[in-house]
Amino acid sequence: MTGISSPGSGTRRVRKVLTTRRGGFSASPYDSFNLGDHVGDDPAAVAANRRRLAEGMGLDPSRFVWMEQIHSNTVTVVDGPVDGPVPATDATVTTVPGLALTVLVADCVPVLLSDDDAGVIAAVHAGRIGARNGIVARTVAAMVELGADPANTHALLGAAAGGDSYEVPEAMAADVEKHLPGSRTVTRKGTPGIDVRAGLMRQLHGLGVTNMNAEPRCTISEPEYFSYRREGKTGRQAGVVVLLGDD
Repeated sequence: MTGISSPGSGTRRVRKVLTTRRGGFSASPYDSFNLGDHVGDDPAAVAANRRRLAEGMGLDPSRFVWMEQIHSNTVTVVDGPVDGPVPATDATVTTVPGLALTVLVADCVPVLLSDDDAGVIAAVHAGRIGARNGIVARTVAAMVELGADPANTHALLGAAAGGDSYEVPEAMAADVEKHLPGSRTVTRKGTPGIDVRAGLMRQLHGLGVTNMNAEPRCTISEPEYFSYRREGKTGRQAGVVVLLGDD
């Protein structure tokens, strides 16, 4: 589990965390730090992993906000703890300190956003379909409605399927590139591919979010990460963002 604090200039503090598959309780093929409760893993192991995540961040597990991710472009604003996952959404936004907005991935891009000065944060599940259909742009717009300024917003993008490995049909590569410019690639095999993370970074820059960090590693090629494309039946790593409040 790795984390960073956003470089905001105000008194608020934001923490962003990205996990890997290491350091948990789940057995193969979910070994070991699987945080997804919808993939067939032992519920007790998932609960233990989620407790470990909460303890590592110094938070109560009840403060974590999970999503029922469906590859949509739906953004949901949350204003308090949620009982169960937020239904049918792929991004959550809040201004409430102490809520840990969480996204689960296994090749899709976890995008964590914050305007520390305005006190607005967001977690986004940006897979090929959602990214193509504007989930990140819609999330930035929702943050702006709550007082965020793209020029003051920091974005952290986690490990995801890389352009060297993410092979897709030619028509799909062209379609994604049309809607998310900068995402089309050629794989190491010389076949059509896409790099959703690269396309999103270009999109964010165009939206005025120029303060970005990105984990460059590829989930498909690196066994430290869960990868649906590589393994099929597998777990999920997480991205978490939390507004810690005033010093």
